[in-house]
Amino acid sequence: MNISLLTIKEFHALYRSTPEELDRAKSEFQRAGLTLTGGGTVYMQKDDMDDIKFYFEYAKRLGLPMMNIGATAKTLPMIEKTLKQYDIKIALHNHGPEDKHFPAPSDALKLMKDMDPRMGVCVDVGHTTRTGKDVLEEIEAAGPRLLDMHMKDLKDLKVSTSQCDVGEGAMPIVAIFKLLKKMNYGGIVHLEYEINADNPLPGMHKSFSYMRGINAALRG
Repeated sequence: MNISLLTIKEFHALYRSTPEELDRAKSEFQRAGLTLTGGGTVYMQKDDMDDIKFYFEYAKRLGLPMMNIGATAKTLPMIEKTLKQYDIKIALHNHGPEDKHFPAPSDALKLMKDMDPRMGVCVDVGHTTRTGKDVLEEIEAAGPRLLDMHMKDLKDLKVSTSQCDVGEGAMPIVAIFKLLKKMNYGGIVHLEYEINADNPLPGMHKSFSYMRGINAALRG
């Protein structure tokens, strides 16, 4: 599939690993030719600076340039303060109607307007559409705070279990890529493929091919 960029979840490298275990995990990714672009979702929802710093230390050890996080209105300023010590970007990941803190990216952006520019959002297009918000408006509203994208497709934009291969659902994929080009988005569009766990590669390949085809067409 010609993939060299990867954002990891905890099962790839456990948070409570020893430094030596994290070093080994980092080396394994490097040997596989993979560049780590981020990790998460990392939940920083405890009113505890030591807990927040723990996750920054984890990211630093692995060499992660960014963390996708879950947070609260109370912990966001604490995270911003810690970020300045580590220079690791923070992309708050929205999780749709079930997320009691930040269902849509705009819910987080309201609190970030005066924060460090390394504080931003990761727009999960599936969770965003399930809130009933216009995903294109949410992406555009993020502006320079759009630090990451999680791409997926849904047959029904209100139903999380309707995920399908990218290009086979109702998500406005072409319009999203056109908007990202208009915005001069410099981040990564990560495929978040959460279906067909027993045999995910064919669907992943199809999804990447569809998105790459759009990009090629937009480049002209």
